[in-house]
Amino acid sequence: MADSLRRLISNESCRILQEKLENWYKDYHINTCDQNLNRCCEIIEMNSMIQGQLFTILNQTAREGENFPCLQGGHYAGVETIKSRLLPWLGTCFSSTTSGRPFETSLSLIQESIERERQLREFASTRNHELQHLEKELNSTRLQLSLVQQELARSRSPSPRRCRSRSPSPLPLRSCSPGRARLTNAARHAHLVARFSEIYAQERLDAQALLMTYIEDLEMVQRIIYVAAVESFHAAKMAFRQFKMRVRKTLSLTYSGPESLEDTILDYIVRHEDLYDVQASVNEVIRAMNINPKISFPPEVDFIMISSLIRELCRVAFSMQTLVPPLDIAFGADGELFNENKYHRSYDSDFTAPLVVYHVWPPLIENDSVIVKGEAVSKRGALWSRRSRSKSRSRSRSMSPILSHSASPSRTLLPRSRSPSPIRSGSPSKWAHSVHNASWFSLSA
Repeated sequence: MADSLRRLISNESCRILQEKLENWYKDYHINTCDQNLNRCCEIIEMNSMIQGQLFTILNQTAREGENFPCLQGGHYAGVETIKSRLLPWLGTCFSSTTSGRPFETSLSLIQESIERERQLREFASTRNHELQHLEKELNSTRLQLSLVQQELARSRSPSPRRCRSRSPSPLPLRSCSPGRARLTNAARHAHLVARFSEIYAQERLDAQALLMTYIEDLEMVQRIIYVAAVESFHAAKMAFRQFKMRVRKTLSLTYSGPESLEDTILDYIVRHEDLYDVQASVNEVIRAMNINPKISFPPEVDFIMISSLIRELCRVAFSMQTLVPPLDIAFGADGELFNENKYHRSYDSDFTAPLVVYHVWPPLIENDSVIVKGEAVSKRGALWSRRSRSKSRSRSRSMSPILSHSASPSRTLLPRSRSPSPIRSGSPSKWAHSVHNASWFSLSA
């Protein structure tokens, strides 16, 4: 027993325990909850180690009383002490005699404290989520109120031009979700790039097969499809700018949310892309193709037959403007130097020719970097011969004679341009004669 007591004193466990208690008391108010719990557990472990050593000494002392009764005061030495002091203390560790309910240990108190703190964190997180939701609803309500006020003012003071022109319809009363555009930017980017490639592989070939039933010249068919793609992107970008201006004009009056105004405008457009009037863009594309000097077609052909291709291109081009950064197609011109980084050569191309004769499909670019290659045709010597033949090529759907004051059956029939220029000053007969000479010269060349 004396040896055990000497080892306990030499370890200085009690002094270290006292120092830990004092240090904990000094830092209690600046520690976090986790730090205080770790300090307490550390002290409990040290205290339990000291108690274990003391119980060992108690056991050895009781045995010495049994082995040496004459020296220790009889065979029952120490029994009264154990009965009067040890057993009542042990009883209070397991039950409460006054209340009649189980004694709450320190472990259960710690668990309750941890559970209470977790519930508080969950409650705070729920409250923050509810506040964000209420803030979104408030912004949506403000937008709806602004739109209703604008529509009410428009109905009270009608414009005299309303019966002659179509005014843009007001924005719908829908809620917007700030941050949606940037959160879905990567997924929408991948989807639109894949859709652009699908249109090239499927819808483009379907339109080409349909046009080939009316036009035998494959080059002209491919030129028509390329012009349709270029004009579709142009029309969709114009429609996007107009739509964005309308949204900005409406939101800038009352918006005061946490997100920037530009992000909120983009979020609104992403959620309401179905408001894009794609048919208006299709009509604009067909109108632009009808006056394009690079393509010609027989009278029975109408570009409306490839409206499904134009419609898909307009939708994809409009959605590409909602990306950050937006996607676009590269500019191409006949006779430009062939760029391996921008185009694939068509199967019937001359792979040693340095110049592009005409384009089949535009490349897709992002920040001036090509992410999807286009397709072009390159042939040696074909560019100049095609330019000379284009002077005599008809660009009209029907042939009509030049009108004059006196009709004559010997008048030469000349092609009518899709965008006819006004008749120059002078007599009609002289003007027709000069046009006839110019046409003859180009044919003889």
